[in-house]
Amino acid sequence: MPAILLAGPTAEPLTLAEAKTYLRVDHEAEDGLIAALVTAARATVEALTRRVLIDQSWRIVRDAWPASGLIAVPVNPLKAITAARVIDADGGETALPLGAFTTDTARLPGLIRVARGTVPEPGRPLAGIALDITAGHGASADHVPSPLIEAVRVVLAHFYEHRDVAGPGAAFPARLDALVAPFRVTRL
Repeated sequence: MPAILLAGPTAEPLTLAEAKTYLRVDHEAEDGLIAALVTAARATVEALTRRVLIDQSWRIVRDAWPASGLIAVPVNPLKAITAARVIDADGGETALPLGAFTTDTARLPGLIRVARGTVPEPGRPLAGIALDITAGHGASADHVPSPLIEAVRVVLAHFYEHRDVAGPGAAFPARLDALVAPFRVTRL
């Protein structure tokens, strides 16, 4: 079940000023590089934990409704389902009422329950269902758990210090695993 990013976060978990302070950089010559490294560090922590830090919009694409009626969300933490559609054989989309879905946002991975019998079957065999969701800890870094913010700092510093290493590069510091381990979302 693929997940497609529709809209990334409106902010990063670290501002440029916070990143420069952490890296002890007091000039503007590398501002573009540092901003890019903050984004890369956030994405790395998101990949390591299988959760997004700052709110983002995603589309979950499915071929058919599950027999159990339960869809485990691949992007976490789930906040809300914002739109649902089935696609017919000609590519036309039919919007579904959001009342046909119940979300369990307390669980990781989040679950969406489909009220079977109230939603039509898709008209095409592949990618016939599209569910748009919002996932993340909040609209700003204020809502992200502090160990995950620290993990972004650790990855940022690692990327900054090893930016000219060829090949696979140096291993991440051991403390990174300790920071992200409690926040990893397991796959079902």
